[in-house]
Amino acid sequence: MKTFPSPSKPANLGDSLHQHLHLYALAASAAGVSVLALAQPGEAEIVYTPVQVTIGPGQTYSLDLNQDGIVDFTLKNHSHGTTSGFDASLFVRPAEGNAVAGHITRFGFNWAYALGSGMLIDKVERHFAPGRASMAYSNFFLTQTFRGGSWLSSPGVQARFLGLRFKIDGKLHYGWARLNVRTYFTQITATLTGYAFETIPDKPIKAGAEQGTDESVEQPGPAAFTQPAQKPATLGMLALGSPALSIWRRKESAPEGK
Repeated sequence: MKTFPSPSKPANLGDSLHQHLHLYALAASAAGVSVLALAQPGEAEIVYTPVQVTIGPGQTYSLDLNQDGIVDFTLKNHSHGTTSGFDASLFVRPAEGNAVAGHITRFGFNWAYALGSGMLIDKVERHFAPGRASMAYSNFFLTQTFRGGSWLSSPGVQARFLGLRFKIDGKLHYGWARLNVRTYFTQITATLTGYAFETIPDKPIKAGAEQGTDESVEQPGPAAFTQPAQKPATLGMLALGSPALSIWRRKESAPEGK
């Protein structure tokens, strides 16, 4: 008759089995620490979020760079018509304590730079204008048309960048927002195609940079948050480390029944 050890006494396992279980636990623990480290976006230098949002006439977009629920900048496409004319203007309004890279005109207005890819965004290379910063305007009054702004050209501005400075927990960070802007007569249309920020306070960022010298983290766009969450990895997968995590991710992304 097969007997089992008493519940009050531990089973006497062989040394080899003890050794394998010990190594298994160490591997699982190490993999668990690795997974936790990967889940911390604060360790990355640049956090990039790809989006595709059109901001048409009369529309507003609230830009939350680090997706903490706090609006950092508001993009506004103002449009207004009267019997004597029509005016349209595209501008960005930073939240209190934040600012946009730009300059102040002789009339006292803030104009936002339309930065090219690779241009440095920091307190040395750029002047940051507090308050509302205009990007483009097009006004028609009686028989005259007035147009201007760094983001205005014909047929339009493609893949230019706003230089952004904003606060996270009271510390200044630099970032960018990439937009395409088109103007037709007095109608302005802007398309936001992505944004990013540097997670290390006071560290410069290049316009268009999606990765830093360390591993970067890509945040999903707002629509991605409605996707179902992934199933947790098993302890066996964790014990195998990063190779198994790759297998697990491939399995999770595969269609049902495959």
